[in-house]
Amino acid sequence: MNILFILLPCFVLLILGYFLYGRLVARIVKLNDDTPTPAVCMTDGVDYVPAKPFLLLGQHFSAIAAAGPIAGPILAGIYFGWLPTIIWIIIGAIFIGGVHDFTTLVASVRHKALSIGEIVKQYISKPAFYLFLCFVWLTLIYVIIAFTDMTAQTFKTVIDTQSFANAVSVEFGPAVAGSSFLYLGLGLLMGLCLYKFRMPLWLATLIFVPAVVVVIWVGPQLPQGLLDFFGAITAKEWTIVLLLYCFIASVIPVWLLLQPRGYLGGFLLYGTIAAGLVGVFFGGFNVSYPAINLAGFKSLFNDKPMLPLLVITVACGACSGFHAIVGSGTTSKQLCKESDARLIGYGGMLMEAVVALLALSTIMFLKPGDATLKGDPGMVYASGLAKYANLLGIDFNLALAFGLLAFSTFIYDTLDVCTRLGRYVFQEIFGWQSRNAQYLATFFTLLLPFVFLMAAKEQAYKIAWPLFGTSNQLLASLTLLGVSVWLWRTGKNALITIIPMAFMLVMTLWSLVMMMVPGIKNIVGGKALDFQGVIMTVTSIVLFILALCVIGVTVNVIRRLKPATTHIK
Repeated sequence: MNILFILLPCFVLLILGYFLYGRLVARIVKLNDDTPTPAVCMTDGVDYVPAKPFLLLGQHFSAIAAAGPIAGPILAGIYFGWLPTIIWIIIGAIFIGGVHDFTTLVASVRHKALSIGEIVKQYISKPAFYLFLCFVWLTLIYVIIAFTDMTAQTFKTVIDTQSFANAVSVEFGPAVAGSSFLYLGLGLLMGLCLYKFRMPLWLATLIFVPAVVVVIWVGPQLPQGLLDFFGAITAKEWTIVLLLYCFIASVIPVWLLLQPRGYLGGFLLYGTIAAGLVGVFFGGFNVSYPAINLAGFKSLFNDKPMLPLLVITVACGACSGFHAIVGSGTTSKQLCKESDARLIGYGGMLMEAVVALLALSTIMFLKPGDATLKGDPGMVYASGLAKYANLLGIDFNLALAFGLLAFSTFIYDTLDVCTRLGRYVFQEIFGWQSRNAQYLATFFTLLLPFVFLMAAKEQAYKIAWPLFGTSNQLLASLTLLGVSVWLWRTGKNALITIIPMAFMLVMTLWSLVMMMVPGIKNIVGGKALDFQGVIMTVTSIVLFILALCVIGVTVNVIRRLKPATTHIK
């Protein structure tokens, strides 16, 4: 069967979800354009700046749609098969993820663009606020762990001539590493041109966007001595380099690297989406991978049930707690009017589902024994995009380099943003306000990823991904819990968030129990745990206890409160 016949109905369902269910949710929260948003009434030209809806949609989308909706669906598709992965992406995005992102954005806008943590403090309690911050910080830690390791593995990529048609045997990793450093240099130069030399944005776009294409081409053409030097660096050493980058990128001004690099990364994101759509619509690729991969699932997860594991593996492609941090952190401060929230919050999540489906399509035309499937998610994704781009006459090797750099770029966007946010949260937990405190908070935020990645074996992301997915989805469920209390106390129908919240809580707590039980049994039985067992068991127990504490505090508060509709927005 042609891939188009499977994915086209999925795209139609997402469109219908936006216009039907998205409109229903918007009616329940009662969007009102007569009420000025914080961006309008608190404009300061720095953080609070009204933005046109499509411009803000692009910024919001590029912030939430990094490597998560690519790696998660690919891993889930390989483990479970493409059919259950597609079903969860569609249902999750329309009825859970879209609702989560939209209601969080609206709640923040109606509370002077406060973070979701501050809203939890206002409507539940201060202890719940601190517990919530701990969840946010732990989620960011596992994002850093998973994506740092993925990038380190990408820099060690070697292409086998028998794995890809028309490809030559070459170490692509060093070339991608070289292109990555050049790309980051472009971001720094663009930031200086925009803010120090006052270059107009349109002129900077005309100069630096084509320069990204040049950087992709230049990477493999770098002097052989330099490529050999990059190739000699081990994955562990690349990990140290990347964490050092995270430290620097999170403490320097946002205008110097984060903003311009994110702007350029947006064009790479749209380029990969375009390549994916071309491949799906015009490639004529047929499905070869199993719809349900029972063999792969049983070999990896033994007799454990598929449902909770599927939910936490896909993660960002269907629902992500990280989106709440973005939506209530930066997007809410730029929303021009309330009606724009449906396009940006709900629509942005459905666009991410499209990215997830296109990523999943890169394994659907592969046969179960294809050597590509043994590679990391970035390699699977890049090779699929290369085949799609090859339909346009683009050289396969150049397209492959583009795909690998694009994937690494999405990870850069995730890494430095998460490190910066982790530093903010750490400082907020301990009340650190001084200039030197940001360096100390950044150090502690990166310390756990460093210890984890140095102690873990190769491909540590396979250990970290279930923990990242679970903590991320648990954060989403607790965010929905906070939003549900807000809706209930303001006299609105909270079922739109209570039902998704209950489902996500069950799935994530179930997953945590499945992760902690084997370790506990081994400890009770007097067996020693390996590194992976210790990390899985300890983290699962901590997350489980934190979740129960938040739920307990919330229930206790609700028992003592009644719905209020007069003084609370």
